[in-house]
Amino acid sequence: MIAGVCAGLAQRWGMKAGTVRLLFLLSCLLPGPQFVVYIVLWVIMPNRNY
Repeated sequence: MIAGVCAGLAQRWGMKAGTVRLLFLLSCLLPGPQFVVYIVLWVIMPNRNY
């Protein structure tokens, strides 16, 4: 919802955006660079204005 990253990934993988958002939130409970990956994807993913 912030940058459309989860929605874009959901569209790419044929999933619902809410499912990808939930998976991202759950992954934040694990150690790792989730926020850095999100920001990188935000920068490199194409902007689609429908």
